[in-house]
Amino acid sequence: MKRPPRYFLIVLGIAIVALVTWRVFRNKNVALPDLQTVAVTRGDVFASISATGTLQPEEVVDIGAQVTGQILAFGNDTDGKSVDYSSQVEAGALLAKIDDSLYAINKKQTEAQLQQAQSSVLSAEAGLLQNKAKLAQARAQLNQAQKDWERAEKLGPSNSLSRSAFDTYQSAHEAAKANVSAAEAACEVSNAQIATSKAAVMQAQAAIQLADRNLGYCTISSPVTGIVIDRRVDVGQTVVSNMSASSLFLLAKDLKKMEVWVAVNEADIGSIHNGQAITFTVDTFPGQTFQGTVNKIRLNATMSQNVVTYTVEITTDNADGKLLPYLTANVKFEVDHKQDVLTVPNATLRWRPSNNQLAPGAENPFGPKSGKKDAAMDGSRGGSGGGSGDGSRGGSRGGSRGGAKSGDKKKSGSGVLWVRDSKQANRVQPLKVRTGITDGVVTEVMPLTDDAVLEGVAVVVAEQRNPDQAEATATTNPFAPKFPPRRGGSRP
Repeated sequence: MKRPPRYFLIVLGIAIVALVTWRVFRNKNVALPDLQTVAVTRGDVFASISATGTLQPEEVVDIGAQVTGQILAFGNDTDGKSVDYSSQVEAGALLAKIDDSLYAINKKQTEAQLQQAQSSVLSAEAGLLQNKAKLAQARAQLNQAQKDWERAEKLGPSNSLSRSAFDTYQSAHEAAKANVSAAEAACEVSNAQIATSKAAVMQAQAAIQLADRNLGYCTISSPVTGIVIDRRVDVGQTVVSNMSASSLFLLAKDLKKMEVWVAVNEADIGSIHNGQAITFTVDTFPGQTFQGTVNKIRLNATMSQNVVTYTVEITTDNADGKLLPYLTANVKFEVDHKQDVLTVPNATLRWRPSNNQLAPGAENPFGPKSGKKDAAMDGSRGGSGGGSGDGSRGGSRGGSRGGAKSGDKKKSGSGVLWVRDSKQANRVQPLKVRTGITDGVVTEVMPLTDDAVLEGVAVVVAEQRNPDQAEATATTNPFAPKFPPRRGGSRP
């Protein structure tokens, strides 16, 4: 058999290599997924700190009972109905009546004790008068005995005055002095009895005042005009007063002014100040935004699981009465605001191409050879603040540490956008930009040079997959039951 010419084998080898090379590059291009792009547009960006709080009445009065007894009845509200939840009451209106029979009996006992003490005072005063009369009589007798004794001393025992008479005058004089001392002591005793009786009178009067006060405590009145938020007792229930007063009613003075109490993480509290404007929403009114103002930052920080949080008080107007106490509020503190700036979705700054998707000659700024840390992949994983690609804290960090989620508050940073290659649509080129503030959804971007144009440029946001490929790569639950396909090859 004749061997083929040598040049024929060379040409055949070159053709085979060319065919293989063509098929490899063809399959490689076909394998590249289509790219989904969005245009750089102008818009407004609000950098904010998100947190969750609770609506509170601006002024709440906790009305309690200072005496023990059974609830007999409730008072009437402004509509003439029995006081209940959401009842409007005026200042001084009767809220509840406690059984006062025991306190009324106690008052009668103290009144009887007062009368007894007053009688003791009168008796002691009469005894004092009697003792004073005896003292006067004893002093008169002493005076007479003094004179007789002085005469007897001048005469002395002699023919004119016998010895027995002399001794009699001396004894009478000594006895008169003793009687005067005894009468004076009796007067002192009477004065002491009077003081004791008067003290008993004052004690009885104080007991009567206490009994009157306890009787007054049996009537629970509203100290302010407001609305009943909570009624914690029922008719027939016995309230027991101890060291702390039993709580019966919770009264809000004015629901037209409300407060939002928000726990803010220590990492974000420096961006909050008095008078700062905020917005918040409540789940019961979806799509409606309410306004508020920071009123106070409480300095008594709390620590839970090594996380320090501060309570921020926010005031808001509730003239229409829509907001109810204790609703959960989703609060946003406005940190920065820019209008009419170039913006891109945060996903465009997080997207990274594979090496096969790079255009010929394009260098990956975050490749291993660049030595640069991928800030977008490292720092922008948190939901609300991380898309700017500058390594800032994401919103999820604040959310897991005390209920506040931080937006990206940095004024400037760097990032990389990816644009389609002009020759191969499924390959990309890097476009370096400067990044500004973000609201968690879009980020402000600026060109590196003043003459560069960013507005309207189409940048890659994601890879576009066809439905079959998406279904093939979809995550399935290994514990879900598997059903056989329908007959005829159709899918359910």
